Amino acid sequence: MARPKMLKLPEVLEEIEMSRAAFYRMRARGQAPRLQKLPNGQLRVSRADLDAWWARCEQRATV
Repeated sequence: MARPKMLKLPEVLEEIEMSRAAFYRMRARGQAPRLQKLPNGQLRVSRADLDAWWARCEQRATV
């Protein structure tokens, strides 16, 4: 079974065109994609979680 694609935080920030500070503000409000901390301390976001987050953003925009 293939491992899910994991994105580094800078890759996520570039894709969503957001600063690190804005991302963490959204995260504090529970509105950001879920972060996963690796054993070495690095942060990752799964591609599936990011895609689901984009879908939720699109749904909120059309309401």
